[in-house]
Amino acid sequence: MLRIFLCSSALLVANAAGADTLRIVVPFSPGGAQDTLARWYAQHIDERTEYSVIVDNRPGAGGSLAADEVAQADPDGWTILQASGGAITIAPHLRDLPYDPQSDFAPVALFADTPMTLAVRADSAFESIEDVIAAAEADPGGVAYASTGHTSVSHLTGALLAQAAGIDLMHVPYQGAAPGLADLLGGIVPLMVTSAASIDQMVESGDARVLAVFSPVSLSNLEGVPTIEDALDAENLNSPVWAGYLAPAGTPQERIDELSQLIVDICEMPETQERYLSLGATLVCGDADALAAVMDEDYTRWGAVIEAAGIEAE
Repeated sequence: MLRIFLCSSALLVANAAGADTLRIVVPFSPGGAQDTLARWYAQHIDERTEYSVIVDNRPGAGGSLAADEVAQADPDGWTILQASGGAITIAPHLRDLPYDPQSDFAPVALFADTPMTLAVRADSAFESIEDVIAAAEADPGGVAYASTGHTSVSHLTGALLAQAAGIDLMHVPYQGAAPGLADLLGGIVPLMVTSAASIDQMVESGDARVLAVFSPVSLSNLEGVPTIEDALDAENLNSPVWAGYLAPAGTPQERIDELSQLIVDICEMPETQERYLSLGATLVCGDADALAAVMDEDYTRWGAVIEAAGIEAE
């Protein structure tokens, strides 16, 4: 019998979480891809262990609310954060935080990546990255790209592209992927930087095309699409949208190792690969060291991009 609970009340969580209850704090609302992944891991952790699992959705402040809660939790290994770049590797460069992403958490495991892509409408005149660069060079600031929000990974990836290509692109922020994609397909904006997971179904339906992926290798669901590094013959242009689990700093190493092995084992299941494909996510399984390396690279990358572009928090 599964013992996975959705909790929206701090009091309920406090009462429910006991010595044998693992709480996964998710900085997103129920129903999205990140929440779906959290429930997948919760289900399989429950099936493999003797303890119950709580999925605790704490959206808000770009993930900082959830991160702060986990940073302040007891370092006993029974509370972990389902983390991504927003609150961990981007926010520190933009504003003061009540937690220190580099010292208040212990990496546990890496379990997903949904790389960024540069997408156009299916009938767009842009056939390649070279076409975009040529248009931007001919009309500096006149070629626009949509993002999923100001200071989002989507926004910063567009800035990374502009810096690498030496061009000036107009940034048009939206509140999430859906409205940006609607305007892309409606011809309001010619380009959108969005995750492979967001654009995948529109490519399959023939409504959109992807010009390049910001990943070290081509993606199986976007066959024939070049990587941005190959397209520009440049390095250090990858833009992962990683997901991993963090525990409060001071969590015993023995407990970190136990959770890490548990998550990696679930990540490597064939059923997990199938589940990821249905979400448009990329399976990237790694231990605590792998997650730490990704976080370090992400922190350095976005710090440099933010500084070079003069991006500030709203």
